[in-house]
Amino acid sequence: MTTPRPTSSRRTRSRANGDGTVYQRKDGRWEAAGYVLAPGNTRRRVHVYGTTREKIAASNRGLPVPSAQGSVAAYLTYWLENVAVHPLRENTHARYTACVDRYLIPGLGKKKLTKLTAMDIRTWLNQLRTTCQCCTRRIDARREQPRCCAIGQCCSKRLSPLTLTYIHSVLKSALEHAVREEEIPRNVARNVRTGTPRPRRFEPLTADEARQLLTAANEHRLHALFGLALHTGLRKGELLGLRWEDLNLDAGTAAIRRTLQRTAAGGLTTLPTKTRASERRIAVPARCVQSLKLHREQQQREREAAGAAWQHSGHVFTTAQGGAIDPTNLTRAFLTLLRSAGLRRIRFHDLRHSSATLLLEQGVELVVIEELLGRAHIGVTATVYAHVRSASNAKP
Repeated sequence: MTTPRPTSSRRTRSRANGDGTVYQRKDGRWEAAGYVLAPGNTRRRVHVYGTTREKIAASNRGLPVPSAQGSVAAYLTYWLENVAVHPLRENTHARYTACVDRYLIPGLGKKKLTKLTAMDIRTWLNQLRTTCQCCTRRIDARREQPRCCAIGQCCSKRLSPLTLTYIHSVLKSALEHAVREEEIPRNVARNVRTGTPRPRRFEPLTADEARQLLTAANEHRLHALFGLALHTGLRKGELLGLRWEDLNLDAGTAAIRRTLQRTAAGGLTTLPTKTRASERRIAVPARCVQSLKLHREQQQREREAAGAAWQHSGHVFTTAQGGAIDPTNLTRAFLTLLRSAGLRRIRFHDLRHSSATLLLEQGVELVVIEELLGRAHIGVTATVYAHVRSASNAKP
C-alpha cells in the first residue's frame, strides 16, 4: 500500500508564464526576481518583495515600471518647461500654462503621479463642473467693490462644457508625454469621458448685411481689408501678415504664407500659418483686386506724407505710418464699423464664417471652400456648416 505524501498547509499558486522566479522567504515575505523593461529597449533584472508580484508580470508583458516619484504638480511644471514649450506657439503655451496654474495644479497637483486614477480625475472634473469659480478663485474678493461671492451673494459662475473639455485635453496631453517617457504605465485621463460639448454658435452675416457692411467700409482707410476678409474668409492674422510680395494683382492671386500675432515675449510677431494646410494660394475676386489697387495708391500717399517717419514693414495693411497693425486695434476698428453701419455686434472671426456660409448658399462646392479657408480636415468644415448645407438642399 502506497503511503500518501504529506501535503503542506501552505499552498502556493502556480506561477504564470513570464512571472519570473517567485518564492516565499523564511520570514514570510514573498520575493520575486524577473526582468523589467528599461529605457533604450533593454531589460534589467530586479528583485521585489511583498505583494508586488503583479509588477513583475506586468513588466514582462511589455508595460514599463513607473519611475516617477513626484507629484502631479511637479510633472506638469516639468512638462510645461521642457516638453510643451518647444512644439507649441507662444500664445498656445501661455494658454496651457494658465490652465495648469488655474485648474490642474490646485485640483490634482498634490497627488502622486503614479497613484493618479481615473476616479480621481472624474471626481475632480465633476467638482469643477459644479463649483462657482468666482468663489473658488476669489475673483470677487479682488474687486474694488465686491458684488457677489465676497458679500455672500454667489453668482454661480461655472465653467462651460467647452472649457471643461479643454482642461481635460491639456491633462491628457501632459499624461501622454509621461507615458512616452515611461514615467507611468498608462494615461488614466483617457479613461474619463467628459462628453461632447455643443459647438460654439455663430450668426454669420446675411447677404443683405454683408452688402450693408461693404457699403459702410467704402469710406474706411482699411476698406480693402474688410472686403478681402468677407470675400475670402482669411483669418485676422493672415490678413495682417500679408505682404505686397505675396500678391499678384495682375493674376488675381494671393499667397498665404504667414500670420501676424501679438505674443507676450516678442510683441507683434510674424509666425508661420496655423497649420500646413493653411499655407496656400487663393484666387482674389476682381472686386477685391480693384480695392487693393486703390489701397496701394492710398498707402503710397501716406508714405509720402510720413516721410522719414515711415516704417518699411512691407505689409499690405499698415498703420498710417507704415507699421504693422495690432490685431486688437483691428478688432476695435471693426466694431466701430459695425456700429456706423447699423449692424449687430459680431466677432471679426465671424466674417470668415459669413464668407463660407454665403458661398455655400450660392452653391459653391464644399471642397472649394475647404481650400479657400485653409482647413486641415474637410470633416471640420462639413460639421460646422452642416446646417447651411441642409437648408440649401431643402430649397426647391
